[in-house]
Amino acid sequence: MTEISIVGLGLMGTALAETLIKAGHEVTVWNRTDKKAEPLVAMGARRAASLAGAVRPGALVIVCVLDYDTVHGLLGQMELAGVTLVNLTSGRPEEARRTAEWARRRGADYLDGGVMAVPQMIGAPGALILYSGSREVFERHAGPLGDLAEARFVDTDPGLAPLLDMAMLTGMYGQIAGIMQGFALVRSAGLPVGDFASTLLVPWLGAMSELAHRWAEEVDAGQWGTDVANLGVNKVGLESISLAMREQGIEGNLLAPLKHLVDKRVADGHPDHGLQSLVEELHPGR
Repeated sequence: MTEISIVGLGLMGTALAETLIKAGHEVTVWNRTDKKAEPLVAMGARRAASLAGAVRPGALVIVCVLDYDTVHGLLGQMELAGVTLVNLTSGRPEEARRTAEWARRRGADYLDGGVMAVPQMIGAPGALILYSGSREVFERHAGPLGDLAEARFVDTDPGLAPLLDMAMLTGMYGQIAGIMQGFALVRSAGLPVGDFASTLLVPWLGAMSELAHRWAEEVDAGQWGTDVANLGVNKVGLESISLAMREQGIEGNLLAPLKHLVDKRVADGHPDHGLQSLVEELHPGR
């Protein structure tokens, strides 16, 4: 059985360790604040007396810390030859690529990951972790990686899992921005947001999210027309929403960037294009 070490016992690192222990794996844990290891030791984990006790040749070392600078700060003085390093720290694609090369030069096998789950989801249906980098590492450790979440290998480019992670988070944060802006508008009328969310907003967002499939096909094909609501119509709608926000005493800043892009594209002569054409403003096609 492969020895597995978890470096970093924040909320996510702890969830990773707990899940692997429950799955029957031999798990070693290390954290700068040693007290965080105690509940895991009580579950059966081995506490590493030092970082070197966790980062050992032949071990599968899963790192989950604050950022890539912390990864380098912790492992910069460690012997990495013969170590298999799986980095589940959130970061940018270029950071992942640089870290993969840094690990390779020091004799470690490297796999980067993007965790698409909150800690409570780890080990349960619905959790997803994207991996990129060494396919050999991914296939060799498919068992424990699959115990953590649905494990999906996306590319040998180490930066692709973080890129897709960020793209998914971008969609999430955009949705959160719209939800909070809508909540503020409902709240300004003295209404409870709970009923609004359950009976109106959530069903509406579910229906609208289906448009993503169609928009994706149109973006890939470079088709910017629409038979729904063009940018000219959406420009008027966003202006009305912005004015209503001000009249209700609400900051409308979360929608301002979207309104700016719609206004710009209409001003540039594209009022008949659909909302999917905004991707051209963000990243013009090659």
